[in-house]
Amino acid sequence: MVEDGGLDTMCLNKYCHSSSSSSSSEHEKKVFAEVRIHLKEDYPQKNAEILSGQYGTNLLLVGVAMMLAIANNNAPTGDASVRDEHLLSFITTLMIVQLIWMMWYIVMRDRAKGLQVEKDAHATTRWIRGGLTLLALLSLIMDAFRIGYFVGYQSCVSPVLGVYPIIHATHTMAQVHFLWFHIKDVIKTFKTFERFGVIHAVFTNLLLWCNGVMSEAEHFLNNHMRRLTALGFQNLTIEHSEPNCNCTTSACSMFSSSLVYLFPFNIEYHIFVSALLFVMWKNIGRTMDIHSNRKWPATKTHGLIIGPILGLLALASTIGILVVYIIHVEQSISTRQSAISMFYMYGIVILVFMCMAGASGLLIYRADRLPMDMSKNPSRQLDTELLFGSSVGSWLMSWCSVVSVTTSTSNPPYRWTNLVYSLLIILEKYVQNLFIIESLYRQRQEAGDRTDPELPPPPEIFSVASSMVLPYDGIVNQAYETPDQGQVNMENEQEENGQVYGCGRKQSEVSLPMESKVAEPTNNKRLVLKNIAIFLIMCNISLWILPAFGCRPQYDNGLEQETFGFAIWTTVLNFAVPMNLFYRMHSLASLFEVFRRV
Repeated sequence: MVEDGGLDTMCLNKYCHSSSSSSSSEHEKKVFAEVRIHLKEDYPQKNAEILSGQYGTNLLLVGVAMMLAIANNNAPTGDASVRDEHLLSFITTLMIVQLIWMMWYIVMRDRAKGLQVEKDAHATTRWIRGGLTLLALLSLIMDAFRIGYFVGYQSCVSPVLGVYPIIHATHTMAQVHFLWFHIKDVIKTFKTFERFGVIHAVFTNLLLWCNGVMSEAEHFLNNHMRRLTALGFQNLTIEHSEPNCNCTTSACSMFSSSLVYLFPFNIEYHIFVSALLFVMWKNIGRTMDIHSNRKWPATKTHGLIIGPILGLLALASTIGILVVYIIHVEQSISTRQSAISMFYMYGIVILVFMCMAGASGLLIYRADRLPMDMSKNPSRQLDTELLFGSSVGSWLMSWCSVVSVTTSTSNPPYRWTNLVYSLLIILEKYVQNLFIIESLYRQRQEAGDRTDPELPPPPEIFSVASSMVLPYDGIVNQAYETPDQGQVNMENEQEENGQVYGCGRKQSEVSLPMESKVAEPTNNKRLVLKNIAIFLIMCNISLWILPAFGCRPQYDNGLEQETFGFAIWTTVLNFAVPMNLFYRMHSLASLFEVFRRV
């Protein structure tokens, strides 16, 4: 009996060991199969992302290479092997390809009307799209002026100069429509093809931005050389861009001079559109989290007095400084130096106030000790990267000014004010970047606020007010739990005749939708932060207006040019000034978002 029992036990152990080995082998096969599936799913998408990124980068580099060749052609020893017509033809072709892709995308979305498209609530806001629409209207006016300029000189210019503004106007209108109705889409079909389409649109707009920057830099450089020649500093050759024929209309000069004032708006339009399209490209194939994918409503606070008043004062003084500087910098050397000194003193005052405002906001955040929101958000991550990236140009320009002031042998009246101004530019960007980023990453205290009305409602099975559900004991069907739990855990479930026995259940935590407008209690910290945000918004507008419309003392003070030379310093400015303009406009957009969510 004992031996039989021993044999049975040994056989049982042997069977158990064999079963364990078999289950272990099956588990390894299952894991290996899952790894293969993941590789098959992830590799093509990652590969498509890398390939599309390289495709867009090379498109941009081709355009930049043509721009460099054109810049060399404008030099006295340059040979006109690559002309503006070639570059405009290339950009026009890229815009036509983007138009075809946008038409295809819109048609495919209209065909799949029954399929609900996921949307990213953080991709953009109505006010951003409204601002871009305004910039697009100004770009359309610029295209109209270009068409008028072509009509006046059509007998001696290339037809490309007439085709380009027509295609650009069509591209602008179609792109604005795309921004309003499709920029929040999270693409889940034809992902590989759509990656190439979206990245093509991103780098087409970047190339249009580069073309606008090059045209604006050429205009300011010609003005700078004309001033130097008029003041007797040096005899420089000025490039004349007028065609070699007479204009058939009387408005050609008006069209040509008006384009200069519209360049800044067209430049900002294209760089902002490329940023929004890049967020759309990052969202392709992304799995959205319902709980984090919601847009907090704008808060309403009464008592905004100090911030708007100080901001309007800064804006009014900016316009006065701009007018006085443009008039006086064209006159004698002493008047020119007085205008430059006036600019630096104004800049020092406004930058000191901006640093104080940003530091006050950071101190308020330190006192609150609210946790940071670290959920995945491509739009917010891009905002952070663009703030740091666009700061580099201004920092480079400021440090070059610091080096030139401390090493220069000349001693103009604005020498040390230039030093203080440059150091404050560096400090102000440090403080403002920290304030914006901390504001965007801080969690909101409110719970249960309404979400973005453009997003589809989250899937729900039941929505019952907690006051209407009574506690009960007995059978609990776990398939009808609240949506917050996500999935039903069936591992420890005991089933008997399709019923699950359990203990008493708590009251339902699912509530009916509440009113979206909730009375907000007075909060002094919130009021101070909103005043700080609106003041910084107005200051950034002021600091964008000055260089955008011709107030650039870095060209005129002579200190940096004496240290680095004309060619090197001009190259630095051609890189740094557009980056600084974009930084101010991007800070404006970010600060407005801070104002809405404080």
